[in-house]
Amino acid sequence: MSLIEQTFPIMEKLILNALQLAEQLHQQLTQETEALKHIQDAELIDTIAANKRQLVAQLEQFSQQLGQVLATEQLPNHQDGVQAYFQRTEAAGLSNVELTGNWAKLMSLCAECRALNEQNGASIELLARHTNRSLHILKGKSQTTMTYGPDGSTRSDNFTRPLISV
Repeated sequence: MSLIEQTFPIMEKLILNALQLAEQLHQQLTQETEALKHIQDAELIDTIAANKRQLVAQLEQFSQQLGQVLATEQLPNHQDGVQAYFQRTEAAGLSNVELTGNWAKLMSLCAECRALNEQNGASIELLARHTNRSLHILKGKSQTTMTYGPDGSTRSDNFTRPLISV
């Protein structure tokens, strides 16, 4: 049995599991979008954020495992390496239609998740700015901007500018 024949079932399972994780992440992001538009329930949004972090951690683990399989085949851990892997499976006579289809779905879903996450991050930033401005008007303190990085962590920058003076 060749090496590609040994790694093929592992790759099939990895990609299928990652696809399921990405679908769950997409559901969480969609739920977060709705919560930000309509409910604005901080506890629900925090729960969704925790769920997203867990799913992202599992997807990062998938990426590491994918890298290990590709390394076994002496291929780089990026899109070109995956495409080369698919070519090798086809050359070995393995039916990779389902595998390549699941990979394409995974890549499309990940792009949708990225866009939704960026959209939700912008919504959260706007809500945070509005809340901070309201508080600063009431308290008369300096402005602080709160933004979210790509990994979901918060960052704040101080700048002073009175919004109103009495």
